[in-house]
Amino acid sequence: MLDNIHWLGHDSFRIDAEKTIYIDPWKLKENVPPADLVLISHEHGDHCSPDDVARIAGPETTIVTNAASAENLKGQKGQVRVVKPGDRLTVTGIQVEAVPAYNVNKFRSPGNPFHPQEAGHVGFIVTVGDQRIYHAGDTDDIPEMSDFEVDIALLPVSGTYVMTAEEAADAARRIGPQVAIPMHYGAGVAGTRDDAERFANLYDGEVVILEQE
Repeated sequence: MLDNIHWLGHDSFRIDAEKTIYIDPWKLKENVPPADLVLISHEHGDHCSPDDVARIAGPETTIVTNAASAENLKGQKGQVRVVKPGDRLTVTGIQVEAVPAYNVNKFRSPGNPFHPQEAGHVGFIVTVGDQRIYHAGDTDDIPEMSDFEVDIALLPVSGTYVMTAEEAADAARRIGPQVAIPMHYGAGVAGTRDDAERFANLYDGEVVILEQE
């Protein structure tokens, strides 16, 4: 399955399986494959990019996202389905679970987190074949992660707006994936490859640092 997971930079991924799945597409390159399913974690511009969605969405594409992102995606081709944390659905034969994503210690001002729990931002657990792939979205190390049963975990590591490498390593130990893949770095938003490498050194499980495509 790792050969089918493509890191497109920052939190953006494409999963090639029976269906083509994009997660948080942003700053896509030219001539990328069209999407069957697009998952968008929340409405911030480096995750919900209407221009990028328009490049990959067609009449048969399904877009799954939170309510605020859905407002930004009005007029897109395909169908937009709104989810909140805890929702489960099957789209084009793919099982999708929306899970919580929020900050507990990253604030834009005192008491004002970058990603408040009440905002309804999500991560996703997607079942592809027999593999459960967790894309954490923009989140800190939150209690709900202890209940996730996944094979592959895509975890932010940059700090500032999301988990630091140290916090992500703690989260990975609780989640216990077969493979952890660091994300949320190298796009000029926050974090560098050094954060990914520090995460790999801190977490004693298997870590794969993907090259950006």
